[in-house]
Amino acid sequence: MHVEGYEIPEELYYTKEHEWARIEDEGVVVIGITDYAQKELHEIIYVELPSVGLVVKQMETIGTVESVKAVSEIYSPVSGEIMEVNEELIESPELLNQDPYGEGWIAKISPKNLKKDLENLMTAEQYMEYIKELEKS
Repeated sequence: MHVEGYEIPEELYYTKEHEWARIEDEGVVVIGITDYAQKELHEIIYVELPSVGLVVKQMETIGTVESVKAVSEIYSPVSGEIMEVNEELIESPELLNQDPYGEGWIAKISPKNLKKDLENLMTAEQYMEYIKELEKS
């Protein structure tokens, strides 16, 4: 799915702060920033990742992304424990620009209350409408 030149994969869930969440088969949630976020930030030069083992609440800050233009916080789309972080981003933060939904993933979380958290996230369709509204303003 594409809107206004942004890629929005249909199987993901989204936040208003432009993070995505993908539920893996084993119930782990992979998170990252959206295509919209990486294009707004432009050239990403640094990523501060959360610590493995950190217990987070939904929409709590878990790190930052720094670009030549700005510093943005990364929020966790779900509550749970950080199981793994993408160490590749330390050496290659540009992966967030090149492949935000693939190689540019940020962390994997073991969710605490996934069903409840998903109620607070947007579907691809809802996120697409949200982007359209942002582009108008």
